[in-house]
Amino acid sequence: MRTKSRRKNKINVVTLGCSKNVYDSEVLMGQLKANDKDVVHEEEGNIVVINTCGFIDNAKEESVNTILEYVAKKQEGEVDKVFVTGCLSERYKPDLQKEIPDVDQYFGTTELPELLAALEADYKHELLGERLTTTPKNYAYLKIAEGCDRPCSFCAIPLMRGKHKSTPIEQLVKETKGLAANGVKELVLIAQDLTYYGLDIYKKRNLAELLENLVQVEGIEWIRLHYAFPTGFPMDVLDVMNREPKICNYLDIPLQHISDTILKSMRRGTTEAKTTKLLQEFRKAVPEMTIRTTLIVGYPGETEEDYQTLKNWVIKMRFERLGCFTYSHEENTHAFNLVDDVPQEVKQQRANEIMEIQSQISWELNQQKIGQTFKVIIDRKEGNYFIGRTEFDSPDVDNEVLIDATEIYLKTGEFYDVLIHEAADFDLYGTPVNAKVSKPVRKELKIRTS
Repeated sequence: MRTKSRRKNKINVVTLGCSKNVYDSEVLMGQLKANDKDVVHEEEGNIVVINTCGFIDNAKEESVNTILEYVAKKQEGEVDKVFVTGCLSERYKPDLQKEIPDVDQYFGTTELPELLAALEADYKHELLGERLTTTPKNYAYLKIAEGCDRPCSFCAIPLMRGKHKSTPIEQLVKETKGLAANGVKELVLIAQDLTYYGLDIYKKRNLAELLENLVQVEGIEWIRLHYAFPTGFPMDVLDVMNREPKICNYLDIPLQHISDTILKSMRRGTTEAKTTKLLQEFRKAVPEMTIRTTLIVGYPGETEEDYQTLKNWVIKMRFERLGCFTYSHEENTHAFNLVDDVPQEVKQQRANEIMEIQSQISWELNQQKIGQTFKVIIDRKEGNYFIGRTEFDSPDVDNEVLIDATEIYLKTGEFYDVLIHEAADFDLYGTPVNAKVSKPVRKELKIRTS
């Protein structure tokens, strides 16, 4: 019979899913630290908190497998307690409690105070916006809103995150100042929908005003925009992007599909003509803009004609960054009432073909960068390379710049001007032209002899 360990409690927070979950884990860790708790992120600890994702089938499977992994460790005496929070727990708590009862407790996405109480910690309201970042020191995510009011037929996020709720500008500025004081130079703005920001509390789309306030924070050099909904996009944001050098010429705008039939069924509130016109306006207003988008193939009722329309449009639009995913049939969504009639192998074949097309487009666009010099921030060292990014690339999902670490020594978290001399599908290779730190030279030890 296993007995409870006598070791000092160390809380290990494990994060699954998207950047919004990363942010939530960081807030949790900040609260625990303020309660003088020993807390780590994805390291060894006898108390485990798993922040789950429940968005699509693959994410749910990963979350369930991770829960089972730590429950097994609990049964073997390697950990003492396992707690589960996040989107999967919010969406399937009764089922999880029944199927995996060895978890000590399950919590939803809005139950942070209750989770802290289970960890023998108090929720400290005065810590508003403070957190322990888990990303490299030079960048951090800034979640400007929670939830979503959009009616997209395929999406379960409103079921897990609730209605849209914007965070006030003054609170976000205060949080940004704290991040900058800790060495953060790049902000990645995230929400379920940046486009909607401010409508609930300011009665207008207020993303541009937020950006104008954030660029004034000393120490922040790049601000990047993620997850903007195309319908109702506030065009004054483009004016700020042009005017303020701190705003990266970059926009992540998930478009999902382009066939009018599929867009209508998806309840996206737009058409191929409107979407194409919007993107043309982006290109005209900010010619240097990099556009990242995501697409879904295999949605119920997607015919070969619908798919060919999408494929031809991808070829025509030449997006700088693109991801393509197969449709996942999610319970309690509007699309779940439809017949999931596209075979999985067809879904995967279509996704693969789109990504092959995008790989070629990315290669061609990257070839144009050879001989150009870009401002690059260094995220990390990996093997014989320093790994960095341009303003046109977001962490984890986009192109990277590789610099030979055997030739020169660079500081992570610093900016360098890098001359690109080679390019692959999704990687650039370059040499810094302004590196002030040379490669360290080992000094020989001189021994005095008598």
